[in-house]
This record gives sequence, C-alpha cells and structure tokens, in this order.
Amino acid sequence: MKKAILAIRTFGDPCLREPSLSLNQVGPSERILIQAMIETMYEADGVGLAAPQVGINKQIMVIDVGNGPVIMVNPEIVSREG
Repeated sequence: MKKAILAIRTFGDPCLREPSLSLNQVGPSERILIQAMIETMYEADGVGLAAPQVGINKQIMVIDVGNGPVIMVNPEIVSREG
C-alpha cells in the first residue's frame, strides 16, 4: 500500500495564518488525515506536525518524541512557565 504523504506548507503560506476549527467528533475522514499526517511526519524526519502545516485548518496535531505517535485533537495549553 502506498503511503499518503502530504505537502508541508512553509513560512509565508496564507493557510498558516488562518484560525483552525475545533472538532466535535473524529470521524473516518479525520482518522485518514491523522494517519497521513503521521506518515508525513516520519517521512520528513520530524517530531511533530499540525494539520494547518498540511493545509487543513482543523485543531489536530501529531507528535512522536521517541515513544510512538501521540495524537492531539483540540489541544489546549492549561499552564505554562517561564
């Protein structure tokens, strides 16, 4: 099966300035997007990728800092330091 590698948007792309929509539910299309984002992140040797970086303005991100992929939907910053 061919991997779904998405085009990564770079600085200056107007898509990166648009507000992202929160999700009420994660359906089949979001699951396909998440899998494609994970494959794209690994192909780019990255440790994280947000949906706007692939041209989709939804609040979805994937990360892998060495323990396997973590998927975040509608993430919120609840505290910070420094």
